[in-house]
Amino acid sequence: MRHVVALRHHVPRPSICGYILLLCFGLIPRHAGVAQPQETTERSIQHRAAVAIDGLESWYDQRTGLYRTTGWWNSANAITTLADYSKSAHTRAFNSVFTNTFKAAQKTHLGFINDYYDDEGWWALAWIAAYDQTHHEQFLKMAQSIFSDMTGGWNDTCDGGIWWSKKQHYKNAVANELFLSVAAHLAARAASARQRSDYLAWANREWQWFKRSGMINRQHLVNDGLNAHCINNGGTTWTYNQGVVLGGLAELYFLDGNRALLAEANAIASAALSDSALVDKDGVLHEPCEPKCGADGTQFKGIFVRNLEELHSIAGSPQYKNFIVINADSIWNGARPPDYHLGLIWAAPYGEADASTQSSAADALVAAMQIADGH
Repeated sequence: MRHVVALRHHVPRPSICGYILLLCFGLIPRHAGVAQPQETTERSIQHRAAVAIDGLESWYDQRTGLYRTTGWWNSANAITTLADYSKSAHTRAFNSVFTNTFKAAQKTHLGFINDYYDDEGWWALAWIAAYDQTHHEQFLKMAQSIFSDMTGGWNDTCDGGIWWSKKQHYKNAVANELFLSVAAHLAARAASARQRSDYLAWANREWQWFKRSGMINRQHLVNDGLNAHCINNGGTTWTYNQGVVLGGLAELYFLDGNRALLAEANAIASAALSDSALVDKDGVLHEPCEPKCGADGTQFKGIFVRNLEELHSIAGSPQYKNFIVINADSIWNGARPPDYHLGLIWAAPYGEADASTQSSAADALVAAMQIADGH
């Protein structure tokens, strides 16, 4: 498999003059992991994202189509990160990764279906992102098939919403936020008016239920879920629960222009950025579980930033832009050669790295790259 790591290891270092000549004649990719002389700010941001993706792919397992050191749903997010980077960098270098994962990962989970609706939502979004990059219809059809299975999780308990798992014992924020986001993203990519109408109906139905569910507390932060009495359980306000809903609302606003959706998204985003438990005095994002976040919490912050950038692309808020840039800079300060692996914590001490922490941090670097490109 060819990717950025191969370029860094096998391209000989020319002299500065020779390097410039090679670069001008297009013989060295601009995103290769070779140090570039006198980079502009924008080029530096693009270079950082490329190096982070390079590090992420060092954990990719060709045989399984997943990422070593992390789990099933985390790998879906890593694929999303890779697709977002590829689209922004205008590179097809990783298209073979998407095709390989599409085939190899189904050996254990046919159709990317399992017992957890949130896992399914992550993979649906991953294949939508891969479709946006490659325009391969099989990826979009897979996302549609996954969403169809997710609709089976909706019932009248708590007056609606989907369950977290097929055991039907918990209705929580992330599964329903993902249901909203997948529905809205599929509506935007629908091939027919009927398809678009069906996905839009699900997205609006989900949002109306979610808004009334009580999971958005008085501070406009999203708690983890509902208790057995269908009341906000006061669970941790994880960063990803503040994030996924932003992407869903941004996509829904893009479709119908309802400014109330944008106002709701901005209220949640502003509350998250103002919460001292989530953002420190320097503007750096933290997860409540730091410095020990297990196998799941290591993924959350990148998901928040990825979705905040999607909201920023519509709302154009200087606050969101500054926040993303501050976090990308702080993450990069912890990057060390030769591997440039990125840890759980986005400020010193940065902590240990794995594929989950790498893809999460890479989300922030890719978001900064998108902002620099005017996204």
